[in-house]
Amino acid sequence: MKFAIFYKYRRHFGDLARKGKDTNHAKSEVGLLFEGYYQLLMPGKIIYGRDSFSQVGIQAAQLGAKVLIISDPIMEKVGNVALCETYVAEQGLAYATYTGIETEPTDIHVEEALAVCQQEGCDVIVAVGGGSCIDTAKAVACMATNEGYIGDYMGGQKPFSAKPLPLIACPTTAGTGSEVTKVTVIINTKTQVKMMISQPELLPVVAIVDPVLTLSCPPAVTAATGIDALCHAVEAYLSCKSQPVTDMLALKAMELIIRHLLRSYQDGQDMEAREKVALGSMLAGAAFSNASVTLVHGMSRPIGALFHVPHGISNAMLLPVVLDYTKESAIEKLASIGHMLHPEWKSQSVSEAAENTIVEMKQLCKRLHIPNLKKWGIDKEAFEAALPKMAADALASGSPANNPLVPTHEEIVQLYRSSYEYELTTTQMA
Repeated sequence: MKFAIFYKYRRHFGDLARKGKDTNHAKSEVGLLFEGYYQLLMPGKIIYGRDSFSQVGIQAAQLGAKVLIISDPIMEKVGNVALCETYVAEQGLAYATYTGIETEPTDIHVEEALAVCQQEGCDVIVAVGGGSCIDTAKAVACMATNEGYIGDYMGGQKPFSAKPLPLIACPTTAGTGSEVTKVTVIINTKTQVKMMISQPELLPVVAIVDPVLTLSCPPAVTAATGIDALCHAVEAYLSCKSQPVTDMLALKAMELIIRHLLRSYQDGQDMEAREKVALGSMLAGAAFSNASVTLVHGMSRPIGALFHVPHGISNAMLLPVVLDYTKESAIEKLASIGHMLHPEWKSQSVSEAAENTIVEMKQLCKRLHIPNLKKWGIDKEAFEAALPKMAADALASGSPANNPLVPTHEEIVQLYRSSYEYELTTTQMA
């Protein structure tokens, strides 16, 4: 059973209505499910802590008789797939394994894993891996009981009518937060569009967040996934669909990630830092799943689809430019982030605190050695030729509409151009 909270919050809704906005517009603007209330969706069970992965077999035995383990070659190589198989077998469960996800998740991966699920008669799914594995598993869980093509369910065009197979998500990176979200992103291999699908049926039944599993992440992956999680938190907090509960989740996530990500990057065996970033990633996932992401993710997906830049890296490349663009429209919230991180900044003006918040995030990206698009190796001519499609795809995703300042097609093109050669500096605080 999925967990939901309905939060009564009439004052904000009434304030919007008194400003002359009609009821439907007011609901849309503040993310209300119905008049005066918000909805918060999360998995029915979250198991968190060191060595919690040992619970995967016990949880699977409560949900079905035969498990499909969905993972990738890296997890197979480091032994996490075999460990999962052991835990499942110890509970007397049969299992099948699919480890074909070598890139970001595609509709082909979904079709291949779904075929294994159906041929083997699996009735519960366990995802072991990063966001690519978990997103694939979400799609398989839903398509095992629903008809058609996964892309049919993009953008709310078609709801999942049948209950999905139960899914247990075990993240091995601290970044995507997919283990606690109702979102999956699958690449359409024919159109090269990243299809973002958001429906409650995509929520895992159980999330097992074991920071020990992230020890296998090399520094570059730690940085990329960590900045992805930071983007989730920042965007959820700034989103026009934010709500009081997601604000609390997002702020705590930012605190944990900003204070511990560099440590986990510099020393991959720093277990305390790994634990804090894993917790921050999970909280950020819960925040954005309910408040949505904004412009960074909207612009990031086309870069990943067309130029195969890892999702976390493309987010990090865009974050500084988007924060600069958005600053004046989110100045109070950006200042509040700074006040949370540095209480002494409360003596500064709102503008100074907001600017210092942006500078701190830029400095973190710099220390994590985040490159720009040019340094990543993207050809400038190819990039320029793709700009109209990327801007159109970004807008079509719907995420930019959640930004405090909503860009036009041309503004998105210009933001892409700015990010191509953007240089992070160790700019001093205001």
